[in-house]
Amino acid sequence: MNALEKFSLKGKTAIVTGATRGLGQGIAIGLAEAGADIVCVGRSDDSETRSKVEGLGRQYLNLRLDVGEESAPEQIVCKTVEHFGKLDILVNAAGITRRVMAIDIDRKDWQDVLDVNYFGALRLVKSVLPYMRKAGKGRMIFTSSGVGVTGFENISPYAASKGAIESLAKCLQIENEEYGITFHLFHPPLTNTKSASGISVPIEFKAEAKKVGYGLADRIWKKKFVICHSAIQTAQMKFSYRHPLFIGKMMTKATKRVVEVEKSEDLQ
Repeated sequence: MNALEKFSLKGKTAIVTGATRGLGQGIAIGLAEAGADIVCVGRSDDSETRSKVEGLGRQYLNLRLDVGEESAPEQIVCKTVEHFGKLDILVNAAGITRRVMAIDIDRKDWQDVLDVNYFGALRLVKSVLPYMRKAGKGRMIFTSSGVGVTGFENISPYAASKGAIESLAKCLQIENEEYGITFHLFHPPLTNTKSASGISVPIEFKAEAKKVGYGLADRIWKKKFVICHSAIQTAQMKFSYRHPLFIGKMMTKATKRVVEVEKSEDLQ
């Protein structure tokens, strides 16, 4: 049963950042299956996303913008309202990473990651909020990551940005509950996306981005603050929240072992 068969978003407008590929694309298509019109925000070619969404009979607007740019959020919201007359859902799925030890990261790399993953999402939420407050309803989603809870080696800018998102979402939920607006965290597993390409884990252990995106879109109306694409991922995240450093250390050690095995096999 797909998202459209479980619930309907007919007449709703959803902004999805990072929707030209990977996880964001899967979420955008899943929401379109459920009936939503889609605003695709991204820097790369959107032809596949457009084809899928319009093939479902939904309205589609592409905004080729970098969410890390300070002027982008206001443009996104203004053009969405101008085109559709309203906005109902925001999914922050755009994200970048840098693979290097914290001690070796320069300020520019830190800033680049935070500008997209944290400040880009924050600025977009601030631009969307006045419209949703006036409407008295709305749903905003932040795409988080397990490493933002547990930590992981050589990925501190990304992990720190996701940890900040975790706290931001809680604060926003508390501040905006009286306006009928809800905030949620999407927690995908380690997914085969560009941002995860530098993590030394075999591709067969990474989840398919579009499948995870579909699963998250399928659960977008869940009342829980943390939303996962499957029951297994939900259980894993509950354990991670209870034992964050244990999981972070365990995953780091497991990854190192995988790398060592791959190296030894290459030498044989």
